[in-house]
Amino acid sequence: MRDTIKRLKQKYHYSVILLKQLVVTDFKLRYQGSALGYIWSLLRPLFLFVILYLVFDKIFNAGASIPHYPVYLLLGIVLWNYFGEVTNGGVTAIVAKGDLLRKLNFPKYVIVLTGSFSAFINLLINFIVVAIFMVINGVSLEWSALLLPLPLIELFVFSIGIAFMLGALFVKFRDINYIWEIIMQAAFYATPILYSLSFVIEKSEWAAKLLMLNPVAQIIQDARYVLISHQTITYESLYGSGWYRLIPLAIVIIFTVLAATYFRSKSADFAEEI
Repeated sequence: MRDTIKRLKQKYHYSVILLKQLVVTDFKLRYQGSALGYIWSLLRPLFLFVILYLVFDKIFNAGASIPHYPVYLLLGIVLWNYFGEVTNGGVTAIVAKGDLLRKLNFPKYVIVLTGSFSAFINLLINFIVVAIFMVINGVSLEWSALLLPLPLIELFVFSIGIAFMLGALFVKFRDINYIWEIIMQAAFYATPILYSLSFVIEKSEWAAKLLMLNPVAQIIQDARYVLISHQTITYESLYGSGWYRLIPLAIVIIFTVLAATYFRSKSADFAEEI
């Protein structure tokens, strides 16, 4: 066992060092030259939250039946923004580092992971705002909040999987960028971020079950359940107990493995194809 751990450390030692340096550099350069700097990490989701809250709660009254709707909405936006940041950045990650790939020989997956970890730092910063909103709205923390890392890890893995796939495809097919933008726009409204899942169930339970097959929807609902309110409808409460409650997790694992395998098979030719 010790020998195996030692071999793994030796094998990935260079990758870990490189990843650390790239993440630090990427995060430092992200807001370089801006007057507010890292504060933009907090302001961007807040601005979107204010607009959507005013429109969907104050005008359309979408949050009337949702406990702690402001926190409910903000948490959904924060998690979705992380997913969008990782996947949108993953599309062009390899092509953007074309000059570096042609000069140096290093594991290509580090480039995609850099954007993922940098976005995860932003996510953790945004959770400070979520925590403040929880206090303001009187959300009481339950022991279930200790389970929050589980949906976050699932989101992290799924986002990386999609980033691997998109990054590898974009090297050959430059239309992927535009296709993914359209998919993300449609997926945002097809995910229960602005509205409650109970609203969809009232219209069609079949449609609600279909929406919850999306791992991001399942992750957001699980995060709301453990952090905000146990009244939140989750995948398990919608489908009931049984093996099929593992479907979203199976989708995440299978897709990520396939995406990583595809990325690895194409990575050797990235420098020549860019």
